[in-house]
Amino acid sequence: MKLSTLIAAAICALPLCPAAEPGFTELFNGKDFTGWKKVNGNGEFRIAGAEIIGFGENVKSNTFMRTEKTYKDFDFRFEMKFDDLTGNSGMMFRGLQKEGKDGRVNGYQCEHDNGKARAWTAGLYDEARRGWLFPKKGDKTAEAAFTKQGGEIIKWDDWNEIRIVCKGKHIQIWLNGKERVDYTDEGQEFTPEGFFALQVHAGKSCKVRWRNLRIQEL
Repeated sequence: MKLSTLIAAAICALPLCPAAEPGFTELFNGKDFTGWKKVNGNGEFRIAGAEIIGFGENVKSNTFMRTEKTYKDFDFRFEMKFDDLTGNSGMMFRGLQKEGKDGRVNGYQCEHDNGKARAWTAGLYDEARRGWLFPKKGDKTAEAAFTKQGGEIIKWDDWNEIRIVCKGKHIQIWLNGKERVDYTDEGQEFTPEGFFALQVHAGKSCKVRWRNLRIQEL
């Protein structure tokens, strides 16, 4: 066997290589934003190798790079890390967008929180609708436990593996192999289908990266 073939096989044997996961499809082609579009806000997105970088300074409103396609039930996996420890971000899923030229993005969001005082990464937030769903808003005991767990498992200066599974009303989220969210949405705002979107949060500064976005539709 040729050396190049052996090297390629070794690379694809790595745990985070999409090709090593039967049934999964890459959501980002690693070259350009085909199948995606930027909406809302003045944040920016660029591609660096196989990574997507979201960034901005003095961002006036939340900005999103969203998929044109929508999805229902799925097992979605990706990696993320912060370069700038002053910002905030998130991954929308089953997202919606209000009508109009640049209608407001809303819906479920997997939180990316780089504030060490909170450590709420992989929490479930309802963007521009109900706010925090998990941990439950106002439940101080649940919030404290969630923050403690987050501080123990998040990698502040490295890549974090996140997994989101949606089956009907049931939503689960894992961070680096630890379950963070197990939530069943019985509310009127339950959303069965929508797009994915990367977020650059409004504020003074934000710089976040994503890679290895892959999905298995269920």
